[in-house]
Amino acid sequence: MTSIMKKIIPLLLAFSASYASAHGNVKCTTQPKSEWRPHTELQEKLTKEGWVIRRMEMTSSCYEVYAKDPQGKRIEAFFDPVTFKRVEEN
Repeated sequence: MTSIMKKIIPLLLAFSASYASAHGNVKCTTQPKSEWRPHTELQEKLTKEGWVIRRMEMTSSCYEVYAKDPQGKRIEAFFDPVTFKRVEEN
């Protein structure tokens, strides 16, 4: 095994473990998607609060936001698509 592979494999394993745990038990809403507010509305709200949005995704029950928060910390956050309240993992 090359020295590059010895460095990359542990990083890939750590990333895959953190990715799996990051999506473990997040449940935002049981409301049908027809009740969800537009994601652009959430993006506008967060931008006004000082967030810098990199990417937003829709999960089965949440809006998932990849951004820098107002303190400049890079985060992945989940928001209820009906209320826009931030949801933490269970």
